[in-house]
Amino acid sequence: MIATPLKYAYYPGCVARGACRELYTSTALITEALGIELVELKSASCCGAGTLKEDSQRLQDAVNARNIALAEEQGLTMLTQCSTCQGVLGAVNDKLRAERGSAYRDEINALLARGGHHYDGSVDVRHLLWILLEDVGLDNLRARVRRPLTGLRCGSFYGCYLLRAQAHRRVDDAFNPQSLEKIFEALGATPVYFEGRTKCCGFPLSSYDTPTSFSMAAVRLQDAIDCGADCLVTPCPLCHLNLDARQPEVERQVGRKLGLPVLHLPQLVGLALGLSPEQLGLGRHIVSTRPVLERLGL
Repeated sequence: MIATPLKYAYYPGCVARGACRELYTSTALITEALGIELVELKSASCCGAGTLKEDSQRLQDAVNARNIALAEEQGLTMLTQCSTCQGVLGAVNDKLRAERGSAYRDEINALLARGGHHYDGSVDVRHLLWILLEDVGLDNLRARVRRPLTGLRCGSFYGCYLLRAQAHRRVDDAFNPQSLEKIFEALGATPVYFEGRTKCCGFPLSSYDTPTSFSMAAVRLQDAIDCGADCLVTPCPLCHLNLDARQPEVERQVGRKLGLPVLHLPQLVGLALGLSPEQLGLGRHIVSTRPVLERLGL
């Protein structure tokens, strides 16, 4: 049992409320099942996904200082289930904490004051993956498993931002991470290691160099297939978009069938907790998740 009640200020991000609503739904389901209370920050804005700073670093810092201030007003650690949001928000938090007492931080707070907010650097920004590892704990997670994922071979796909965007809070090795693999094993699944699991999926290039973006995605998917993965599991919905939603386009570009299912992390956890594929939105994916369900006898 989890000794202390777990409660977080929830920052779902844009993609989970739009193109990947199954991520939003599955996050709500597994946190409830694990006894985690989420207080959604409904007035929070998009983090900018790292693009705002290309025009104005001050804009990116101010926007995300406001988002973090909303969590501070709740007195709660901020939880997100998006690797990109984690990287952007976490990096801004690190930066502004280091700027305590500086003219720059005062400038950011002067902008926030127009909307009645103030950033003071009092809360952490933490991804759902880290909450599962550190706050729920592997032993507690293992004890909650109702449907062991025995025989399912899962390849991890971390995404760029989760591993490398923050200098001051690194939960895992950026080049040989084990966080997702530990989760897989706790759920009864078998981790599959492949070279591309820590590399970029190509999403950042998709709007202006689509062929290169698709080529990168194809290499990652084929690498996982060649290493025997039944599916990929990612904590980043932007990676999910490029690897799942655009996989048919990737296949057309490279001239071969890939057909590798890509799951969101809370969907995998939900399956092990005994939730149904329908509840978890596994039918919403572009690439069929049927091979995963058949592997589990569902």
